[in-house]
Amino acid sequence: MTDEDLSDFLDSDGLPNNTEDVDIGNYHEGNDLNDLTGKEWIKFTKSWKIYRPRSRGQSEKDHPAKFPEELVEDFVGFFTQEDDWVLDPFMGTGSTLVGCRSMGRNAVGIELTEKYADVAKDRARQQSLNPVQLEVMNEDCRDALSNLERKFDYCLTSPPYWNMLKKSRGGVESEHKKRENEGLDTKYSDSKRDLGNIDDYEEFLDELEKIFLDVYDVLKNEGYLTVVIQNIRTEDGEMKPLAWDLASRLGETYVLKQEKLWLQDDKPLGIWGYPSEYVSNVAHHYCLIFKKVE
Repeated sequence: MTDEDLSDFLDSDGLPNNTEDVDIGNYHEGNDLNDLTGKEWIKFTKSWKIYRPRSRGQSEKDHPAKFPEELVEDFVGFFTQEDDWVLDPFMGTGSTLVGCRSMGRNAVGIELTEKYADVAKDRARQQSLNPVQLEVMNEDCRDALSNLERKFDYCLTSPPYWNMLKKSRGGVESEHKKRENEGLDTKYSDSKRDLGNIDDYEEFLDELEKIFLDVYDVLKNEGYLTVVIQNIRTEDGEMKPLAWDLASRLGETYVLKQEKLWLQDDKPLGIWGYPSEYVSNVAHHYCLIFKKVE
């Protein structure tokens, strides 16, 4: 059997696609974190996973930075139990809400840009067999977080990667230019309240840190926070260690537990620096995992 043949039978974790006859293990009555068996638990703890997003509708494609619902399902499935509440303060078009619905979790999403919030509302209204509560707030999360009345079991989110969406860092075939040519958004908004429009790196980090300190206040004790983020490259070719800087800052309040890599093995390669300078093809994101411990 060739590797290609084998891939038809295995998922991205190297486990069988057809699980009808697979022993998923036993549940432990002392497990108060999630609803997984030991065998299901250990699958998630591998420090990387390949996610290939599902096809999207036109309104969802317009958002320039989305993460896969499959990622949401994995993380929500590990860090919550059925009927728990999940928060996403940078909701975008609602991937977190969609993933929570499929997993039987309730969720609140906050989004600054009205047109993305409207897409999320439409997605949240779609029928589901899981009777969950999904709430969309079209607000600046810096205002909304202080008005939330409930405590959350988990927070999963992906904030702006600084101002990188405003900058095209590649050649004629860069993703930025492709989206521009297709008439798709290349940045979140023109709002002064949009963190993606802050050009000073330290100011951006300061604002982001304040937001996650507010998230800390609405998380239940022992609750987890996952931030999906990248280190980024400026137009001048300098790498800004955004993921590491944020981990260092938040680690002063939260407990930094671990990182898990989201790998994109289907991302096209570009020959950006050839023939004179090294420029990498970045095909991974950091999923930084924090815990609130009082």
